[in-house]
Amino acid sequence: MRHVLMTVGAAALTAGAAHAGGIERSTQSVAILFEQGNHVEFSLGDVSPDVSGVQQVSLGGEPVGNSSGDVAGDYTAWSLGVKAALGDRLDFALVLDEPVGSDLEYPAGTGYAYAGSSATIDSHALTAMLRYRATSAISVIGGLRAVQTEGEVGLFIGYEMRAAKETDWGYLLGLAWERPEIAARVSLTYNSAVEHDFSARESVPVEVAPGVFVPVEQQNGFTTTIPQSLHLEAQTGIAPGTLLFGSVRWVDWSEFRIAPPLYVQVVGDDLVAYDGDTVTYSIGLGRQFNGSWSGAVTASYEDPIGGFSGNLGPTDGATSLGLAATYTRGPMKITGALRHVWLGDTETESPTSPGTTFGEFEDNEGTALGLRVGYSF
Repeated sequence: MRHVLMTVGAAALTAGAAHAGGIERSTQSVAILFEQGNHVEFSLGDVSPDVSGVQQVSLGGEPVGNSSGDVAGDYTAWSLGVKAALGDRLDFALVLDEPVGSDLEYPAGTGYAYAGSSATIDSHALTAMLRYRATSAISVIGGLRAVQTEGEVGLFIGYEMRAAKETDWGYLLGLAWERPEIAARVSLTYNSAVEHDFSARESVPVEVAPGVFVPVEQQNGFTTTIPQSLHLEAQTGIAPGTLLFGSVRWVDWSEFRIAPPLYVQVVGDDLVAYDGDTVTYSIGLGRQFNGSWSGAVTASYEDPIGGFSGNLGPTDGATSLGLAATYTRGPMKITGALRHVWLGDTETESPTSPGTTFGEFEDNEGTALGLRVGYSF
């Protein structure tokens, strides 16, 4: 029963994950290393955010007060993990997931200045992890991660950019303490930054005669850093059949920049940047109902960074509530999760008047559904 509770605790925080800081879509949890014996699991999340704002200043003659429409597209995120017990003291896990991503599009025909602009980022990561049990209570964790990322942008000014797939390496290090007899565990994991040197094709229209524009294309290179992070996860039994669990996650988003040279030359600023780091706090309570069913309630809060948010990422901070249930039948565990998230209000900056509010984004929210299927053997 302790391991069933541990499963619903871990899955409740990840199976229904929604709209984390920056462009993050995976918390890079090491919880799979603590499954009993050999284990395989698949997680799938469907996220439906609703993000819209109102234009505050005119740009190119568009009237003030136009709504952007819903700019945040629905998306799915998935992960696949396999864990093997290599002996009494050593465990190995291999995880394939999507660490970062973006699906943003300003609907055409709204009258909002950015109408027709879009940005997408796709990524995949393969992480190999080892856990060595130094004592009955202390474990040391280490691993390597390969991250492949690509992206493209199209803006209302006619600028376009496509960054080709780039694969680079990072690592993780961690420590864990546990007392399985009371379902207690604390783990702290550091994930290194991953630096991508992208090759990108950029295009921008140039006026060669009055009212006549031709695209100017350049093949350029630029560097983007997928940021480092610290992830603290903890859980403990507080009564027979009851588990308290939670996490604190810090991500160094202030180091993240997308700055293609032609865009910077024309506009004079980064395409995407964050003014600060994010810290996300999560807590939950799990309960074993019988030998087959467990449930959990969760809550999370992410500090807003403050200042202006980017027009290609107009959210800042979040609060969420969630429910999860796990059904256990023999070696199989199936967890379903539902989470509703209230996105923090924010303002975006005018691209032509630095320091001036361009769009106000308020009262935005989203819903996420998650499913995790695990099998031990």
